[in-house]
Amino acid sequence: GHTRWATHGRPSDMNAHPHASEDGKFAVVHNGIIENYMPLKEELIAKGYHFKSETDTEVVAHLLEDMYDGDFVGTVRRMLNRVDGAYALEIICADEPDKIICTKKENPLVIGLGKGENFVASDIPAIINYTRDTYILSDGELAIVTRDNVSVFDREGKPVDKEVFHVNWNAEAAEKGGYEHFMLKEIHDQPKAVRDTFGTHISEDGKTAIFNELNWTAEDVAAFNKILIVACGTAYHAGLVTKQYIENLARIPVDVEIASEYRYSNPLTDDKTLCIVISQSGETSDTLAALKEAKRLGAKSLAITNVVGSSISREADNKVYTWAGPEISVASTKAYTTQLVAGLLFAVYLGQLNGKLNPALAEEILSGVKNLPSLIHEIFEVDEDMKAFAKHYGFKSDAFFLGRAIDYAVAMEGALKLKEISYIHAEAYAGGELKHGTLALIEEGVPV
Repeated sequence: GHTRWATHGRPSDMNAHPHASEDGKFAVVHNGIIENYMPLKEELIAKGYHFKSETDTEVVAHLLEDMYDGDFVGTVRRMLNRVDGAYALEIICADEPDKIICTKKENPLVIGLGKGENFVASDIPAIINYTRDTYILSDGELAIVTRDNVSVFDREGKPVDKEVFHVNWNAEAAEKGGYEHFMLKEIHDQPKAVRDTFGTHISEDGKTAIFNELNWTAEDVAAFNKILIVACGTAYHAGLVTKQYIENLARIPVDVEIASEYRYSNPLTDDKTLCIVISQSGETSDTLAALKEAKRLGAKSLAITNVVGSSISREADNKVYTWAGPEISVASTKAYTTQLVAGLLFAVYLGQLNGKLNPALAEEILSGVKNLPSLIHEIFEVDEDMKAFAKHYGFKSDAFFLGRAIDYAVAMEGALKLKEISYIHAEAYAGGELKHGTLALIEEGVPV
């Protein structure tokens, strides 16, 4: 079984997992997105297969039936060569009912090891009441699980000697998923969070940004003569990046205000203003107050938030959710990056509606967005370099972050992170501004 937000199709019994093949021989549970499900679905329909759900997952079940030659494991391997995307997959076959085959790519999967019983789950908290000995599967690995045995293989089918990960945390720590602390876990959550955020906002052909929750027209966008973004802290920095996206791609003027300052600025906001508020929690009090003030002045409002049903999401006329999941760490990681993704997709949406964005550029951007999860994974490969940098710079008392245009907005977030996490004083400057006085503070040993 599987409880989840429906990536494709509405949340309903028909779209809920597991999904079965037409002959009833295979059943599949899946977390993630099968990106090429549409061409596979069309191919299977042409062969006479019938689909019951609106999901991307059902193609896996039908594909298994279509490819099955009596070899359960071999069929799963060949099926995996046909599907693209992110997945944690659990599969059973009626011919071998005492066996579960599971595999993963960019989505978590853990196997709990018991006596005369074994468990498969997406995270350790689900199985911690039954066993504390686990295998944590890596991308591309495939496991064959029976009640008495777990065998793990790599992409080439060679056996993998997995190390048992013994869980010795309390329930709260279990939610860290094996990471030393929440911030590290949430840094590593970013590929999935980004994928979940863009998942419903890019058309199947990859050419169009879609926001079904808004369903705006060109006339709706033409009614705005400017956009106001209000937020605090990290969300404010995400707003500064979003300003660059919107002005460059949709050519609409954008002001970005710190929410607590906006309320006291006698603002030039009216009924031709779109007010975008950005807040991870949806409860940031200064941002909520700024939203209410903008609405009082006649602005149409849009909330970009991570929490469904939060105060800001209820107060705003429209809302767009970042599907980052719970963010426990004080310092924002995945919430910030998903806010950037939501802002970029929204800018593409506006530019396509008002005709200011070249279609070829839109397609290039959307293709780039879909590639972000794998690019983020590449950052994790330089962990050791990051540790070396940290040892070198971690005992300084001051640091300066420089950037130009969009990089200046990112530099501001970098400086905030260093202050917040290491208590090292840090400042961000636009690249050309350093020479206007601040250069006096640059001396030997100050990182820039």
